[in-house]
Amino acid sequence: MNENMPVLSRDAGASWLMIIDMQRIFGEPVSEWSTPGYESASAGIQRLLGAFSSRVCLTRFLPPEPPTGVWIAYYEKWPFALDPLNAHLYELSEEFASVPATIVDRTTFGKWDAETDRALGYPGEVVLGGVTTDCCVLSTALAAADAGVHVTVAADACAGVTGEDHQRALDAMALYSPLIDVAQVDSILASLGK
Repeated sequence: MNENMPVLSRDAGASWLMIIDMQRIFGEPVSEWSTPGYESASAGIQRLLGAFSSRVCLTRFLPPEPPTGVWIAYYEKWPFALDPLNAHLYELSEEFASVPATIVDRTTFGKWDAETDRALGYPGEVVLGGVTTDCCVLSTALAAADAGVHVTVAADACAGVTGEDHQRALDAMALYSPLIDVAQVDSILASLGK
């Protein structure tokens, strides 16, 4: 992380906050996909919310019906994720359920595509927070950067499957600078004048 350079490189007032997959399936300890550090990531995201007013996007990872291709093997490994009795786990966590936001639902790890770009009004810049750093956040960041969108990953508003995986994903994304930058919430808020 290079904290000496501006965190948001474009028109900070037009950037969007994308909150990746803050759902019960990743936040509840009883879930097989429970993410250590979820509460800490949530706290970081809560700090960012007010700085983006109506430019907030919440994403949800949803299971395909039915899985195809390699996703078949993936859900054979995680059968609980397709069990209708667990459908409620795909709901947003309580602290995000009533946040006014653009909602993006995808059956893929990455949440950035042409439809997302259009739904957000073709932003030049997004700030990412959420779970997991080493899966859905990483996949979203790379796709957005490939599409020409500057990405700032809020390191302390994300959580990985493990602390080590979280750091490895942050380190990998930092290699993409200046397309992707990794920063702390305090630096992002400062660059927004908050």
